[in-house]
Amino acid sequence: MAPPTPRLVVPIDLKKKPWEQEQPLHNRWHPHIPPVAEVKEHEMMRVEMVDWTGGAIKDDGSAADVKFIDLSITHYMSGPLRVVDADGKPASPGDILAVEICNLGPLPGDEWGYTATFDRENGGGFLTDHFPRATKAIWYFEGIYAYSPHIPGVRFPGLTHPGIIGTAPSMELLEIWNEREKHLVDTGLESLKLCEVLHTRPLANLPMPNGCLLGKIGRETPEWEKIAREAARTIPGRENGGNCDIKNLSRGSKVYLPVFVEGANFSTGDMHFSQGDGEVSFCGAIEMSGFLELKCEIIRGGMEKYLTPMGPTKLHVNPIFEIGPVEPRFSEWLVFEGISVDERGKQHFLDATVAYKRAVLNAIDYLTKFGYSKEQVYLLLSCCPCEGRLSGIVDAPNAVATLSIPIAIFDQDIRPKSGKVPVGPRIVRRPDILKCTYDGELPTTRNLSLE
Repeated sequence: MAPPTPRLVVPIDLKKKPWEQEQPLHNRWHPHIPPVAEVKEHEMMRVEMVDWTGGAIKDDGSAADVKFIDLSITHYMSGPLRVVDADGKPASPGDILAVEICNLGPLPGDEWGYTATFDRENGGGFLTDHFPRATKAIWYFEGIYAYSPHIPGVRFPGLTHPGIIGTAPSMELLEIWNEREKHLVDTGLESLKLCEVLHTRPLANLPMPNGCLLGKIGRETPEWEKIAREAARTIPGRENGGNCDIKNLSRGSKVYLPVFVEGANFSTGDMHFSQGDGEVSFCGAIEMSGFLELKCEIIRGGMEKYLTPMGPTKLHVNPIFEIGPVEPRFSEWLVFEGISVDERGKQHFLDATVAYKRAVLNAIDYLTKFGYSKEQVYLLLSCCPCEGRLSGIVDAPNAVATLSIPIAIFDQDIRPKSGKVPVGPRIVRRPDILKCTYDGELPTTRNLSLE
């Protein structure tokens, strides 16, 4: 007998706001956020989700929605789901929840997405000192392929995946998160020099009631205020998985998540049609609404068997990810190297972040020779299926990072050749991406060799 159609456990109505959904969504991690549904081990289920902004970014002709977005809302997640075995016994702390992604894609009737950069005064990003203004490119889907009228001459297959997939933290783990992230905020500016180079957003985003959505816990309930002030933001990945943004977690992938609370309280969200390694523009995948069809297995006592703590408690573990067999095939790549020397020529000791920044900047400047604006390339490298590598971390003083770009995604040959850089009808400088002005006063970084 054929298996049954996956059971729809979290439906989404795109005409409704995140807090109006049949199964209310949430955008924080906390053990007391109640599950919206119970699912059985090995049951095939379908989970639908809004894009991470809950529909705040539109398919229109302006980037103003990106410039003025309220980032306290990130990210809207579907769940939590309580997972039980065939006898009704829930997953328990110390277990591993193995989540297999069987199928996924955009929601029917909503086959489009977007890539963007935030304004430097509101979110910033990896290269915000070079690209301080808000920008946006819209992408449309043709089956497995994506194309954008704002970045012409490019078409590529998507490696669709959820950016967020994780379990709820225990209260003990939540307190560990909040304590260590608060310590970073309190002391980081005095001890860290990285921000002098990267000019990025805050060192950490601490709990805040503004923009908080706690699923079934409404604002009218007595416990809402206390939980909202404790609940962790969803921006970074942590021990529970969370916002890992691993682009290869597509069809056939399996995630082995540590369980910290009874029932596991599994949540997911932040669907991406495609993403490059690093998601460098921050709002940098092709963000979309979507669905997952998946099933779970409970590995009893799995944390002790398979996960070695790397910290002072048994909670300091991390998930394991098994990549699926379905990926785009590319045979030719152009690879850009970066070393840990910043734009001012300053040497950094084995700093992989600075090295990756150099690799991305090298790729951006190179591709502008083929008719693209720098901002077009920045968004493209954030969402196309490019591969980032930490190539060397032992040969002092330079860390070496690389960024590999599949040549086949372009409608022109981008490899270096003898003679002049080719020009022709395929090179289109307009239309450009949607963009706003930058009205702030923070300093920007320039290429000193071009001055």
